[in-house]
Amino acid sequence: MASDASPIAILPGAVRLALRLMPGSRGDQVDGLAIDAAGQAWLKIRVSAPPVDGKANQALVKFLAKRYRLPKTSIEIISGTAARNKIVALKGDPEALQAAIEADL
Repeated sequence: MASDASPIAILPGAVRLALRLMPGSRGDQVDGLAIDAAGQAWLKIRVSAPPVDGKANQALVKFLAKRYRLPKTSIEIISGTAARNKIVALKGDPEALQAAIEADL
């Protein structure tokens, strides 16, 4: 990666991912990397689901599962369930997940 800031943290048997969810978009897609004023990196993800009744979070889990070839049960929103900025745990091979996520940056 070109930047020192990364939204990825490697954990035993998982990857922690900092992301910024943009619900109500035209489609579901990764939209690059954002760096906030504190220097924290966030992977931007757009989903078409609206931010009501947990629909955007459900769409996020479904999107991440399909994109990184994981079962939905391997994805957990650790923090930020009611916010745009979220921390998500992806359970699986950390090196493979890191490589797949970095390909989206």
